[in-house]
Amino acid sequence: MIRPELAVFARRWSEVLTGLAIAAFGLWGLQARGEFYQALALAVVVIGLSLALIGWRRLRFDRTGDAPGIMQVLEGQISYFGPETGGFIGIADILEVHLIDNSRTWRLVSDSSAPVEIPVAADGAQALFDIFAALPGMDMPALLAALDAQGHERCLWLHPARRQSLRSLA
Repeated sequence: MIRPELAVFARRWSEVLTGLAIAAFGLWGLQARGEFYQALALAVVVIGLSLALIGWRRLRFDRTGDAPGIMQVLEGQISYFGPETGGFIGIADILEVHLIDNSRTWRLVSDSSAPVEIPVAADGAQALFDIFAALPGMDMPALLAALDAQGHERCLWLHPARRQSLRSLA
């Protein structure tokens, strides 16, 4: 039987631990004879460390707490159901990503609907990591740094077409 707190720890850190285990396997494989096998083992080390880095970033992105509401992603649409507010936005329709309310709320802006505000610690909000990472030109380390810092509202990402139109206005 596994203690509950150990199970929670293992579940939370599973991606990082898996990446490190793969890297350790690659390090063990480096003792093999032959350049081909050593190159293969080195590739396994790099892949394992990359997976551990991505897992670490996901871990930093995931906020625990008692934020109201439920967020889900289904068929290219982000839905947020809160006690007082809510909304829907298509992933392809996202034009701006803001972090507001002392880094406690995401604001997703599109042209076709009202902005959707999702608490950072809402149930299911960790799914936004993959969505944000897929946005063209999103700087994930800057996004994670903004999450860690408390402060004023920040625009973290603008759609390339919107950036272009802002440059042409200046």
